[in-house]
Amino acid sequence: MKKLVLSLALCLFAAFAFAQDAFEGQSFGEGVKKGGVISATEVNAKLGDKTKADMKVSGEVVTVCKKKGCFMTLKLTNGETMFVNFKDYAFFMPKDIAGKKVVIDGFAERKTTSVEDLKHYAEDAKKSAEEIAKITEPKKEIVFEAKGVVILN
Repeated sequence: MKKLVLSLALCLFAAFAFAQDAFEGQSFGEGVKKGGVISATEVNAKLGDKTKADMKVSGEVVTVCKKKGCFMTLKLTNGETMFVNFKDYAFFMPKDIAGKKVVIDGFAERKTTSVEDLKHYAEDAKKSAEEIAKITEPKKEIVFEAKGVVILN
């Protein structure tokens, strides 16, 4: 009986200890552990001259893919946004989280997004045919591949 009580106590302690290490909120993918989080406005500076870096980022959601939640954008500075997709399309986001705060964990990368991909994302975001037709140039941007996301409470 003592062993059973001790085992149960150890399990409860371990569950409580590990639960305190992650952000509270609705979690997707691998979730996000606390520590080392920067603001979305700091991503460019943290990347510096690197093309890709592992980081945790907090920010406000601007848009979410209206088709199935397969991508979102986070607010940066000067009205710019950072495109966020999800590793191996292993999870999707709720489509109604614009304006909510999130914390994401994964890799930020400087890349050039092709016109074809930009038009595809615009279609998924339910942009008008006129808006899609205006996309004629590739876009140099920071793209984030998230392995975990938490929508903060």
